[in-house]
Amino acid sequence: MECMQDRLVYLIGSPRSGSTLLSRILGAHPEIFAPEEPHLITPMAHLGYYDSVETAPYDPIITRAAARALVSALPDGETEYLDALRAYSDAIYAGLFKNAGEASLLLDKTPAYALSLDFLARLYPDARFIVLTRHPIAVWSSFVDSFFDGDDLVAHEHNPLLERYVPAIARFIRTTSSNIHRVQYENLVQEPEENARQICAFLDIEFAPGMVDYGSAPGARGESTRGLGDPTTVSQKSRPTTDSLSKWAKAATGNTERVTLYQEILARLADEDLETWGHSRKAIAAELDQIDLAGRPAPRPKLTRYALERRVLVAIRRQIQPDNALGGLVKKVREVCDVLLR
Repeated sequence: MECMQDRLVYLIGSPRSGSTLLSRILGAHPEIFAPEEPHLITPMAHLGYYDSVETAPYDPIITRAAARALVSALPDGETEYLDALRAYSDAIYAGLFKNAGEASLLLDKTPAYALSLDFLARLYPDARFIVLTRHPIAVWSSFVDSFFDGDDLVAHEHNPLLERYVPAIARFIRTTSSNIHRVQYENLVQEPEENARQICAFLDIEFAPGMVDYGSAPGARGESTRGLGDPTTVSQKSRPTTDSLSKWAKAATGNTERVTLYQEILARLADEDLETWGHSRKAIAAELDQIDLAGRPAPRPKLTRYALERRVLVAIRRQIQPDNALGGLVKKVREVCDVLLR
C-alpha cells in the first residue's frame, strides 16, 4: 500500500473560520483534490491509546488500559501501532484518490481534526498543514447565526467553540515541528491572489490563476468541499469577498446580552493564545467597546429553507428540559427507538 504522506495536505481551522472558502480556492487548482470532509482521523484518535470516547458503548477505562498494554506488547511499541493505523488511513485516502483525476495532492478539510492535532502530527509527521485562523468573535458570531438562529446561550451550552478550538490550534502553531503554513482569514479575503500564490509555493505547485475565481474555474472541483451541516454560503459566491469582515460587529449592534457574552468568552481565552491567532485581547476589547449598544439591531437574515430548519430546531431545543413534559416525551421516544433498533 502506497504511503500517502507526501500527498496529504490538512486544512486546520475551527468551524466557521473560513475553511470552506479556502478549500474551494484550493479545490479549484488542478493539482489539488478536495473531497467532502472525510472525518477519518478523529475516531482513530479515540481508540483508547491516546484518547477515548467516554460515552461509547464500551468501558473506556478498560479499553484504555487494554490499548496501552497491547501497544507495549508490540515489538516496536507505539511506532508499530501508528504504522497499523496509518495503513488503514492510507487505504481510505488511496480509495478517495481514485476520483482525483490528474491531481497530485489530497486536501482533507475536517474542522474536528483541530482537537486531535497531537495525534494527527504523530500519524502523518511529514504531511503539510495549512492553518487558518480568523477573528475569534467573528468565528463565534458566524457559528451562532449559522447553526443556532442567533441564540448565543443555546449555542454556548451546546458547544463552547472558542474555548475548545483557540487553545488547541494556538498550541499547535507554537509547539509543532510539522510543516505548516499559516493563513489569516481577514488577509485571505482582502488579498486572495497573493495568499493563493503563497500556498502554492508552500505546496510546491504552480499557481493557477483560476483558483481565486473558484466558482468559474474550468474543471474546478471546489464544490466537493462542502462540509457536513455547512449552510454553504460560500457556494453562493464565485470568489472571495470582504462582506463578512464587519458582519459580527453589526450582528451585535443594539444587543447588550450578546456583547456581554462576547466579553465573557474573551475573558476565558489566554492572552498568549489570542496573540498566536493574530488578534490581541486589547484589540478585540477595543472593537467590542465600539459596538453601538443603543443602535438598531441588524435585520434578521433572509429566511431560507435551511435557516427555517435551524430556527425550528433551536426553538424546540429551548423547550426541551429534563423535568418537563416535552423533555420526558423526547427521552421516552429515544428509549423506544433504541429498543427497536437494537
